[in-house]
Amino acid sequence: MFGFIPKTLWQKIYPADENNLCKWAMRCLLVVDRDQKILIDNGTGDKQDKKFFSYYCLNSNDTLLSSLGKYGFSADDITDVVLTHLHFDHCGGGVKYSKDRTKLELVFKNATYWTSKQQWDLAVNSNRMEQASFLRENIIPIGDSGHLKLIDRDSILFPNFSVRLFNGHTHGQVIPFINYREETVVFTGDLLPSTAHIPLPYIMSYDVRPLVSLEEKENFLNEAVEKNYILFFSHDLINECCTVHKTGKDITVKEIFLLKDRFDELKYIS
Repeated sequence: MFGFIPKTLWQKIYPADENNLCKWAMRCLLVVDRDQKILIDNGTGDKQDKKFFSYYCLNSNDTLLSSLGKYGFSADDITDVVLTHLHFDHCGGGVKYSKDRTKLELVFKNATYWTSKQQWDLAVNSNRMEQASFLRENIIPIGDSGHLKLIDRDSILFPNFSVRLFNGHTHGQVIPFINYREETVVFTGDLLPSTAHIPLPYIMSYDVRPLVSLEEKENFLNEAVEKNYILFFSHDLINECCTVHKTGKDITVKEIFLLKDRFDELKYIS
């Protein structure tokens, strides 16, 4: 998760356990705007076998659908699914087996599924480095369903909801920017998996173009300082959101918080 950074350095920021494993989240975000209910990413799902999941040591009973249910929503309520990219831990929960396990079907059957054309083309014709993360059972049923829409450039998808494309982690990663109450929440995906990845050299070995990641991170973080973006992390188990500022020559965490504490009315969504 930290590339070439020595463990003696990164474990001070994000410690490993006795098996040299770190604990991470697969956090999604639901954006509700009147009748529109936009889900960003959807985790791994449950289609793979025990051997597959044993590599990742999943250790929570939380599910996306139960989390939606806590706020009064079901899978059928979702109008749009925005996939940052098609690695299995970000898109696997969008497709499921039928009850008799004879076919694959959409979890969010009333939704339009969005991702970038660049990412889709890569996923269906994957390179050797990423092919273990692009699982066809997560991807092809979306294309076959007729519910897929592709973008090929930075775009405004909905009012107050825009996306930009980044290419360091994987080609055509979609990063959403949500305007809410005169602030901007950025779902950082794998551009910035956690607060521990804010220091510029802290780049994952999963990134296919680490030097591009470095440049993208630097440009994005400078903009985040200038515009006081709220960064919402998909993989940081410890910290859900933060803002950043400059301390000397470096960009560092300014404030850490939960999104519901930043916007008090979110506590009462039902």
